[in-house]
Amino acid sequence: MKRYFVDLSYDGTHYHGWQIQHNAHTVQQVLNDAFSLILRTPVKLTGCGRTDAGVHAGNYFAHFDLEKELSHEQCRKLAFKLNGYLDDDISIREIFPVKPGIHSRFSAKSRTYKYFITREKDPFLVNKAFYLYGKIDIALMNEAASWLKTIRDFTSFSKVGSDTKTNICLVHEAVWKEEGHCLVFTITADRFLRNMVRAVVGTLVDLGTGKTDMEGFKEITHSKNRCNAGDSVPACGLFLEKIEYPENIRE
Repeated sequence: MKRYFVDLSYDGTHYHGWQIQHNAHTVQQVLNDAFSLILRTPVKLTGCGRTDAGVHAGNYFAHFDLEKELSHEQCRKLAFKLNGYLDDDISIREIFPVKPGIHSRFSAKSRTYKYFITREKDPFLVNKAFYLYGKIDIALMNEAASWLKTIRDFTSFSKVGSDTKTNICLVHEAVWKEEGHCLVFTITADRFLRNMVRAVVGTLVDLGTGKTDMEGFKEITHSKNRCNAGDSVPACGLFLEKIEYPENIRE
């Protein structure tokens, strides 16, 4: 049995997230069907993580196992055929064999998300950014974003009822930047909890718009209570931007 990685991206607007759900249109189901049809054998892809309904992925990895061994040229042709079959909102960038034991989810070293807020009504950012009007203190939001790198337990930003065994995460980077009329939040960590990024952004926005202060933000992080944090921002502005793996995973 040979394992292959799939490097892909997708616009999540018309999907109920990555993971297969009963009576729901998901990226995983669409890809399973497409791979199975073209390879003429049942194929089940395992993703590098969940994305919620409406969330996008600029860089996403999944893997599948196949009894048949595919050459690099066959992998290239398979990606070409899949792109011709799939709708325009999913793109296969590359398919390649990996070494034994490499897993799209568990072998990942870090993940980077970006969240986009537009400060102006922009028809070209519909379903791609959260429109937020009014004054906002970016410097204070960056102070709080930096604070996130000092904490480990992110229970305050975890979806209630999540089945994760631990809420411990190590944040490597968290920063806001202005890009034109957009605010872009970038956060990199070894792992993320369900709904974590959207909850963090919502709480930072509360801080930036004066609904809480820095001391209140710190108290929220220490409380380990999701009810104390801000509302989750809309899914449309969230992008899974980058997945980092150890070097030399390819065969």
